[in-house]
Amino acid sequence: MSVRTEFVNSKEYTPLLIDPEKKILDFLSKQKSSVTLRKILTGIGSKDRVGIKLIIRKLEKRGNIEKSHGKKYFLSGKLAPVGIIEIIEIDEFGDLIAKPCNWKYQIPYPKIIIKFNKQRKSFNSILKYGDTILARLSLVSENTYNASVIKKLEQSKKSVIGIYEKTPNGGLLKPTDKKFRYEYTVTSDGQNGAKSGDLVLGEITSQKKFGKNIALISKIFNFNKAFKNQQPFSNIALHENEIPFTFNDTILEQVNNLGNFSNKLREDLRNIPLITIDDHDAKDFDDAVFAEPWKHEENSNGWHIIVAIADVAWYVREGMELDQEAFDRGNSVYFPDMVVPMLPEKLSNDLCSLKPNEDRPCLAVHIWIDGNGNMIEFKFIRGLMRSFARLNYQQVQMVIEGKADIKISKFSKDAIEPLFLAYKALCKAKNDRNPLDLELPEKRIILNNDGKISDVIQRPRYDSHKLIEEFMITANVAAATELEKKSKKFLYRIHAEPPAKNLESLRSFLKSLGYTLSKGQVLAPLNFNQILKKSKNSDVYEAITQMILRSQSQAVYSAENIGHFGLSLRRYCHFTSPIRRYSDLIVHRALISANSLGEGGFSKEDLDIESIAEHTSIAERRASKAERQSTDRFAAAYLSDKIGENFQGKVNGIAKFGLFISLDKIGIDGLIPIRSLSDDFYKFDERRMLLKGSRKGVTFSLGMCVKVKIKESNPISGTLLLELVDTYHRSKSPERRP
Repeated sequence: MSVRTEFVNSKEYTPLLIDPEKKILDFLSKQKSSVTLRKILTGIGSKDRVGIKLIIRKLEKRGNIEKSHGKKYFLSGKLAPVGIIEIIEIDEFGDLIAKPCNWKYQIPYPKIIIKFNKQRKSFNSILKYGDTILARLSLVSENTYNASVIKKLEQSKKSVIGIYEKTPNGGLLKPTDKKFRYEYTVTSDGQNGAKSGDLVLGEITSQKKFGKNIALISKIFNFNKAFKNQQPFSNIALHENEIPFTFNDTILEQVNNLGNFSNKLREDLRNIPLITIDDHDAKDFDDAVFAEPWKHEENSNGWHIIVAIADVAWYVREGMELDQEAFDRGNSVYFPDMVVPMLPEKLSNDLCSLKPNEDRPCLAVHIWIDGNGNMIEFKFIRGLMRSFARLNYQQVQMVIEGKADIKISKFSKDAIEPLFLAYKALCKAKNDRNPLDLELPEKRIILNNDGKISDVIQRPRYDSHKLIEEFMITANVAAATELEKKSKKFLYRIHAEPPAKNLESLRSFLKSLGYTLSKGQVLAPLNFNQILKKSKNSDVYEAITQMILRSQSQAVYSAENIGHFGLSLRRYCHFTSPIRRYSDLIVHRALISANSLGEGGFSKEDLDIESIAEHTSIAERRASKAERQSTDRFAAAYLSDKIGENFQGKVNGIAKFGLFISLDKIGIDGLIPIRSLSDDFYKFDERRMLLKGSRKGVTFSLGMCVKVKIKESNPISGTLLLELVDTYHRSKSPERRP
């Protein structure tokens, strides 16, 4: 297929939204309560009652807005004026913190603070953790509500996951979730056969702010058999997030009975030197790449690229129990000590894995680009390939730097050098569209042969990583373009512009540092990149990077396209990782159907793509949360024998309850509670992200360098408490710009 470049110049980026819809959503986002149709019409300046009502129905059906009692409308993700909430925390000031019950949106739930009524003081005083309440809610600030209690509802049992520890008088249940502030006593008749070190589920029978908190053990969790060592951190994350980690016998039998793939309708790619490039410890290889010069009368310095992806759709068909299991999981989950795969290992690590020197079925795309990296043509095929080599990022980087050993050098001229030259062409197109360029260090937990933590490092980022990223992005754009042109249902990967409220907070923060984020014009990633470039060598660069990251919307899967803001692309999807992402398998099936490439496509046209998009987005966030929790626990375990030791770090977050510190070199984050800063009374300036002493004027700001002491490290909950030793600016700070 011939196609002009599908990349978007950052200066021209605009989300593909219909104006009336955007006006309605913008108007509702600013309302503190639900509003009538009449008020919406007035607010957006329209008299077209019938037309606007039709658009509202469409937005309601899509899940963007909801209708409350009395035919009033409010934005999805906002709370109705009256709702049922659950108390989840009693904070250090004695305030009751709640969350909405049955929260169904793909965004974090808002914070709800119980607003006490003096006339009903005796009633409010009996409320406690776990109670559910019917309450009247009012928006007081972004994502924060005050609640007035209408009535307390019937109490249901509350459970807690934790590690059991036997004591002479019974036992203790130590919660794994850091929001549980107490340990729970387990009486001798409530142990249910639990042994010290078991991961258990406890039913809370008594919870008090002062006094004994009691739980009965109702379940002892089985550990994942893939878990080889004695540290339960990944298993805790699996059970907390209810991630399945075993395959039933029916599914395993289905996999064992899978037949050989067919060569029908497959292009033979076995003589092309396709190679895989992955981390050194990777076990599943789902993408291979190739590049060669493309001599064309109009593009004499162009490139022909092939991106070949494992043909998972051939093996995993609609209707199979295996397919349902893959859908339920949504994606693979990667922990420091193990992988919980989306597909059984015989598929993920064998039949579908593009192992060197073995014939494998693939779904591939030929892409032709000009010397500036613009996509000119592409063609999707089903192929038969044989990987010439399994290389890792470090090996390819050595070739790029001219330091490769003899073993790797033999792949250099035919395989790696053309890849790198094609990558440099793709970089020109990338630079033209100016995607968001955030440098985000990633922690890597290093384990020894016994499964114990030997080190925590920041993962290096090589040009070889960027090479594969650009090849995959290009293939993903080609897939989205192909399916859009063929009018096929598929999953877009979308990323909306940052919300207006987030931008206002970011502008205030940047202004206090002397930087200006443009206002009143179409926002593009380029605007953020310019600020990052200006602040690159300053002390506040990391803080600015984090604040820009926090201002962004979350990327999700969607049946409808609004573009990808962060990548500056009009259309985008995920095509390149079907072994580990269900979204990619959906895209493969759509491409097979759209191009009549044989078996394994969609069997029906009435696919509920909206539900699949919502589920895969939720599963992705569940996996990310579990991975983060496991890494935090491993990091806390690494520091648990370093109590009292000093570390250098930087302030990377500020809240009314304390300072978040990122420790230098290892990138582990911890908290200095505000109550430990006893030399002054500190007030939190949210607009400028400052913590300032009211008497001495000592100010803590993002990016400030500090020396801290490890005060407490809890591997079970993954919490790290720090104590301030000194800062590089411990004297009275000059005022920053208002």
